[in-house]
Amino acid sequence: MNFFCIFAPKWINMQENSEISQYKLGLRDKIVDVAMNLFTKHGIRLVRMDDVAHELGISKRTIYELYEKKEDLLYEVVVCHFKKRQAVMAEVLSRCNDVMEILLEVYHQKVSDFKNTNPLFFTEMIRYPQLQVFLNEQNQAMRQHSLDFYQRGVEEGYFRADVNYRLAIMLFDVMGQFIMEKELYRTYSIEEIFKNIVFVSIRGMCTQRGVQAIDKILG
Repeated sequence: MNFFCIFAPKWINMQENSEISQYKLGLRDKIVDVAMNLFTKHGIRLVRMDDVAHELGISKRTIYELYEKKEDLLYEVVVCHFKKRQAVMAEVLSRCNDVMEILLEVYHQKVSDFKNTNPLFFTEMIRYPQLQVFLNEQNQAMRQHSLDFYQRGVEEGYFRADVNYRLAIMLFDVMGQFIMEKELYRTYSIEEIFKNIVFVSIRGMCTQRGVQAIDKILG
């Protein structure tokens, strides 16, 4: 009895499964990329699994083999979206020398991100319970990053030491929610919103050195 013949079917099956897994892994990445483009362009609610499948030229059934429901795909898209933004910001921050350079770079990045994304993408995310947990975790992490940023600014002499920055960060959260809920971005440009709300608020927390730097930014 040939030793190879006994195990050949199993070996071939394992090889086929490996090839299928690699194919599905590559397809999964493509699905996420296409879905991200559609969600950020049209918002979440208007995009169907059919639309994603059509863009890729595959059947909807193929997508459902990888994602049980739309929210599962959306979750992976949002996580990927956040990771890409974090990677970009990490690269940007690595070349900044002080908090004012960071502030300017973050401003440019936020404006670019908002202009290239349908605001519905941000406002509709909160409707999905699975995503809400992730977003809450991200917001908590961002609050700590913001606190570290302001503390660094105090040490560098740009921000005042007598400000309650934990409270300030919470107030910024409230302002952000108000801007999205009232859809101010439909009436005012994102540049106007930043310059008249964010920068004005930050300017009030600055030392004289910080004020001069902010005024230079606002030019």
